[in-house]
Amino acid sequence: MVDWLPLFFVFTMGLALLIYVILDGYDLGIGILLPFATEEEKDVMIAAIGPFWDANETWIVLGVGILLIAFPQAHGIILTSLYVPVTLMLFGLILRGVAFDFRVKAGDHRRGLWNKLFSVGSLLATLSQGWMVGAYITGLSSNGVSLLFSALIAVSMPSLYIMLGSAWLLVKTEGELFDKAVRWARIAVLPMGLALLLVSIATPIVSELIAAKWFTLPNGIGLLPIPLTSLLAYAIILALLFRPGRFITSRMYGWLFYSALVVICIMATLGLAYSLFPDIILGQLTIQEAAASTASLQFVFVGTVITLPLILAYTVYVYQVFSGKLAALEYE
Repeated sequence: MVDWLPLFFVFTMGLALLIYVILDGYDLGIGILLPFATEEEKDVMIAAIGPFWDANETWIVLGVGILLIAFPQAHGIILTSLYVPVTLMLFGLILRGVAFDFRVKAGDHRRGLWNKLFSVGSLLATLSQGWMVGAYITGLSSNGVSLLFSALIAVSMPSLYIMLGSAWLLVKTEGELFDKAVRWARIAVLPMGLALLLVSIATPIVSELIAAKWFTLPNGIGLLPIPLTSLLAYAIILALLFRPGRFITSRMYGWLFYSALVVICIMATLGLAYSLFPDIILGQLTIQEAAASTASLQFVFVGTVITLPLILAYTVYVYQVFSGKLAALEYE
């Protein structure tokens, strides 16, 4: 087998899922925040994600598709172990899709119902994704400690997505909704920080394999940039939230805030990747063992190197076309 092909597909799958968390995370977060806005603000919040949310979900399809085609054995084990949370996540995403369209087409007298269902679907998908991440980190174990860890990740995930959703509203809105997004972020930032701290402490506790990788020399010293960069990004977020700089525009403020959250997501992904490598399922299956045949990987490689740049280009194009504040878009 060509050794680099499985590594290429693992990298591509990880990249796709990271982009999904960053992009779909903010529109899931906005969905969770929807009940706390006025009716007029709800329309603006939905408009803030309207052009993007379908494209954002493309990335999870790409990531799971690569898992299925390039690592079929791992796909079978993971999806079998996570059957219930995957089903609940899909139900939540479907409910979001239906509610997104019906809130407009069903008329004003039904809009409140579909707004609530959009929020319920967003929260259900978020909790399910958190449980799946926790279960995956623990090697799909089913003991009490692993289940408790999965529950910790599940209840922590909404705080991250709420922060991403608030940050996106800072990028796209002005006025009262902008100020309200700052208040929402101030409420969510401490739970998010506490959750990240608890997860960082709990992860090596629930897995001796991960603990050995992080707390042995010289590995521990070499890995210091990951937690230090995360702490710096979190400090920037706190500074922006509780001492808002008046020397920058609201648009710059939003992008600075959003970028700091993206850095935290990237650092968390790098830490997870290091913790798992060279396994694709911790303690059960390595990347090389799970990989499909060389002929299959070579065939899929051709399609991937064509598809991935196209999806990236489309995503960049959509965000460029619909860039700017919503108020500016309304009057163009």
